[in-house]
Amino acid sequence: MSSEIQSQSKTAKPRVAILGAGPAGLGAAWQLARSGKAEAIVLEQRGDVGGNSGSFTIGGELDGLPLDYGSHRLHPSCHPEILADLRGLLGDDLLDRPRHGRIRLRGHWIHFPLKPVDLVLRLPKSFAFGVAADSVRKLVASSSANGHESFASVLERNLGSTIFRDFYHPYAKKIWGVEAEQLSAIQAYRRVSAGSLMKMVKKVLALVPGLKAPGAGRFFYPREGFGQISQALAAAARNEGAQILHHTAVKKIHLGTPHQIEVERDGSTQLVLADYVWSTIPITTLAKLVTPQAPADVIAAGSKIKYRAMILIYLVIAQPQFTEFDAHYFPDAEVALTRISEPKNYSARNKPKDRTVLCCELPCDVDDENWRRTDEELGQLAKQALEQSGLPIQAPILQVVTKRLSHAYPIYQQGYETHFNRLDEWAAGLERILTFGRQGLFAHDNTHHALAMAYAAVDCLNGSGSFDLARWNDYRAEFATHTVED
Repeated sequence: MSSEIQSQSKTAKPRVAILGAGPAGLGAAWQLARSGKAEAIVLEQRGDVGGNSGSFTIGGELDGLPLDYGSHRLHPSCHPEILADLRGLLGDDLLDRPRHGRIRLRGHWIHFPLKPVDLVLRLPKSFAFGVAADSVRKLVASSSANGHESFASVLERNLGSTIFRDFYHPYAKKIWGVEAEQLSAIQAYRRVSAGSLMKMVKKVLALVPGLKAPGAGRFFYPREGFGQISQALAAAARNEGAQILHHTAVKKIHLGTPHQIEVERDGSTQLVLADYVWSTIPITTLAKLVTPQAPADVIAAGSKIKYRAMILIYLVIAQPQFTEFDAHYFPDAEVALTRISEPKNYSARNKPKDRTVLCCELPCDVDDENWRRTDEELGQLAKQALEQSGLPIQAPILQVVTKRLSHAYPIYQQGYETHFNRLDEWAAGLERILTFGRQGLFAHDNTHHALAMAYAAVDCLNGSGSFDLARWNDYRAEFATHTVED
């Protein structure tokens, strides 16, 4: 038997049900509650907040060390209003940290982000000569697009064949599971912030003393792990009167006035009534939940939208620190991992004193060979990959823990725009339904982008309870210019 989850108050404010307690959903809930525009209720199927941007602990002898779902940073390009709000919520726990990573190119380790000294002393000579030759060719030849564009053609034209061949071509295959030529040009424009040699040079020069741009070479990171951002947002939203329901799985969304959201919670089916449904879950999932059922062509379009999965392999090592670097990147095709990060180095923690953890990222597909491997097998795979790249683990591995993310990266394959646009057009036509956030808009965005979407959605909800679609469309045009920062 179903029961209704009651509203917390008896006001005439509209009620907004938010699907998903990631940064986008929590940011929207907090803004709705503190502005007084609406009642907010967040429906989250997991027992924690943050989604893929959350943090967790694995117990044992790690002294409460928070671990993230991969490598996450809050970038200085975060909108000033949002950054000010996060500073207000986190206080001194929002640390200002230097970027200190490395990337492996042709067997050489180069600082990442690239430093001026690396251009002179550490770049492999063959790579440096190749980049220089590509630069000369760009000066004497036309660089305009020629015919149909792809991720490969855009980056090879703008960055040159050397950078494309040695870095982006193998890295694309590892991350997205398809050849670079099969990816849409949009993947290049949205995913590569230094999309030309000139932009790349400017990024390097921005780190030179005297020329250094504000925030260049730095990032913000919470003392208690990246998930502390979502935890702080959740606490602030609750303090303003928002509800956040955990272990609440959405089963059906019955469109009407009000919408009736059928959820499974506490072993029973319950109903949530809402004037608006704001969805931050994958838009492909939303299309399967709505009733009356989405048209057949919408469901078909959703089946053609693909996500890349990720296995995160955490190695607990019996030593205080593995390296001084926060992250290592592996574009090489022969190394299975794409990146490793060391959580203690992100927040400069010195505890536990005799333990550290490596988070190894292994892109894959759901239910492929790697997805089905045991934790022990994945631990061996990660260890062998590190040995192969010149980073052997010398200390005992005390524990291996894995986390599997089914929707880690959207895959912008050639022609995906047609399928996404059909889904997006359908969702936009639903009364009082809004989809946004990284998963909701099939966008490979950073956390500060997801929060910008949340703030924008609340800005479009008027005090009268109506939603300004024209303003939202303006925001959507702005979202389309977002470029991911590594």
